[in-house]
Amino acid sequence: MKIAIGCDPNATEAKNDLINFIQINKLGDVTDFGSDDSIYANVAINIAEKVALGEYDRGILICGTGIGVSIAANKVKGAYCALAYDVYSAERARLSNDANILAFGSLTTGKITRQMMVKAFLTNEFVLGTRSQPKVEAYKNYDRNRQLYINQE
Repeated sequence: MKIAIGCDPNATEAKNDLINFIQINKLGDVTDFGSDDSIYANVAINIAEKVALGEYDRGILICGTGIGVSIAANKVKGAYCALAYDVYSAERARLSNDANILAFGSLTTGKITRQMMVKAFLTNEFVLGTRSQPKVEAYKNYDRNRQLYINQE
């Protein structure tokens, strides 16, 4: 599995720890997209585009709370970024929602929880044929056909 990871400068330590965690646990081949840009949207959009294009199987984004990077990533067509806050939500991001990017906060999530969240996200797959499938198909269908709506007033 090819994994893209990036963050803002506040989350550099968390990102580096997770790269090490992924490598030690052989969870995939991880590419560091950096942490130097204080405009977190830049790294989030870059990773979201790479994941949406299929160049990477999964993405991991970290900022102070995870909120900003998740909003930015979800602007990219084909990127499905889940903001997780515990291991269960990271697991369900894959099992029930087919998220391809995980976001969380370095200031809101502890080291061990972050590691377990990443493991849950990377080791689970979306399950076809469950009650979640029609829900996921609905938002993916909307995403495929979406257009920019502008208020004409």
